[in-house]
Amino acid sequence: MYTYFHDLAFAVFPYIAGAVFLVGSLIRFEKSQYTWKSNTTQFTSGGRSFRWGINLFHIGIIFLFFGHLIGLLTPEPVYNAVGLTTGGKQLLAIVSGGIFGMITLVGVVILLHRRLTDPYVRKTSYPMDTFILVLLAAQLVTGLLTITVSTGHLDGAILSQIQAWAQALVTFQTGAAATIYDVHWIYKMHMFLGMLMFLVFPFTRLVHIWSVPYGYIWRAWQVVRMRAV
Repeated sequence: MYTYFHDLAFAVFPYIAGAVFLVGSLIRFEKSQYTWKSNTTQFTSGGRSFRWGINLFHIGIIFLFFGHLIGLLTPEPVYNAVGLTTGGKQLLAIVSGGIFGMITLVGVVILLHRRLTDPYVRKTSYPMDTFILVLLAAQLVTGLLTITVSTGHLDGAILSQIQAWAQALVTFQTGAAATIYDVHWIYKMHMFLGMLMFLVFPFTRLVHIWSVPYGYIWRAWQVVRMRAV
């Protein structure tokens, strides 16, 4: 029974979450992209604490996202080639993940407190607005708890297992779930909550990331460069 649910959670569910993430984001972008804008209360209440919360959240979450993306999907020979051992990579993940995990958690707590205690914000909030903040907080707490387990084995063995799982999934290999059968439950909880976040992503305000004017970033650089000349 355990094997069945384990395979369901870590071999089948990742593809379901990924499909909903991609297709759902595309459909929402095409059909109702204006519904993912922030309400005016995002900017008209909360004051300095809100600005602290939103800045800490964005700084932390961007680093954590790309840190996980690069850390999990970079083949071991690649980082070994630049002199980084598996144990060294794990230590780097512990330190950087711990720092930016705390930064993000502080931001989320500030935003969640504001959403629950500010009458104006609470009145204009949707249930999913609160749910995603709670989910983010749970994801961050479990991530920080993995540090306490990781410090007990700094050889990077568990990190290699999780990395093998992620790479097997993105390359559509069979037996991905088998690579993490004996991994501590706190890692699995953290991983499952992460996949759940991808599943609900299209139905939350997090989709505003697709509205970032990436083209203007390049244009702004060109303008500065032209002026400098």
